[in-house]
Amino acid sequence: MAEFYNILKLYEAHLLLERGLSENTRVAYLSDLERFTEWYVGGNPCEATAKELETFVRELHDVGIAPRSQMRVISGLKSFYRFLNFDGRRDDNPMQLIDSPSTGRKLPEVLSIDEVDAMFSVIDTSDILGLRNRAILEVLYGSGLRVSELCTLERRRVLLGEHYLTVCGKGSKERMVPMSDDAVEQIGLYLQERERARFIVAPGEEDYLFLNRRGKHLTRVMVFYIVRGLADAAGIVKTISPHTLRHSFATHLLEGGANLRAIQQMLGHESIATTEIYLHLDTTRLREEILLHHPRNKRPNVLGS
Repeated sequence: MAEFYNILKLYEAHLLLERGLSENTRVAYLSDLERFTEWYVGGNPCEATAKELETFVRELHDVGIAPRSQMRVISGLKSFYRFLNFDGRRDDNPMQLIDSPSTGRKLPEVLSIDEVDAMFSVIDTSDILGLRNRAILEVLYGSGLRVSELCTLERRRVLLGEHYLTVCGKGSKERMVPMSDDAVEQIGLYLQERERARFIVAPGEEDYLFLNRRGKHLTRVMVFYIVRGLADAAGIVKTISPHTLRHSFATHLLEGGANLRAIQQMLGHESIATTEIYLHLDTTRLREEILLHHPRNKRPNVLGS
């Protein structure tokens, strides 16, 4: 197995340097490969046959692994054997003919504009944390950032005068995203209060825009609790997360007539197919409106006859 672990180190370097995958994706791929290695008893996993891999994938289903988790495992294995093929360590790719399970299309939860406004209205901006939370909501909803992008956002990448910010998205790909006037104003107020109050910043955290009360940059979990708390305070009963604001941002842009390609660029989607889910969502909502208001749809008889 020593040879396998040497190859595994090369594969890790390949994921980082050549494919530029995010840390979360790399960890998931390596974890799933470890799962297969523990299952495989035929020696070196690099030499696994298509039949053995098919058996492993089938057993994922048999033990109750969710379809989306199955898809991720299959994706990771395909990546590994594609690497072996590309690196000349195999003449074939045993994962080539193995299909991922169908998961169906699950539409994301979306807030109405009134619900978004309600979340803004419950924020108490009388202190620095309230100003920070208002700015966070403006950026999540107004620029459609992923929560990981917001947590690692650096002050130098926020150009208030130009109404733009630069984020490092999936695969370490940078993109420029416009900011709304409200986002620019609220970030400015938050930074002014940080300076006025001489807010203590922890060593090594000076570059980050959004900080917690201990002067360290926010975690994804902390942002989740901030968003969830504001939703509860606003009386919103939907199950939402910071990603819900991103979905709502994209949906409201599309409803307002924005170009799908422009939305793709703002969200940082590599494929337009990912963005097209909002087109489907918009069509679904349109259908609901038609069924609710169309004169030929079944309605209660208001004449009582």
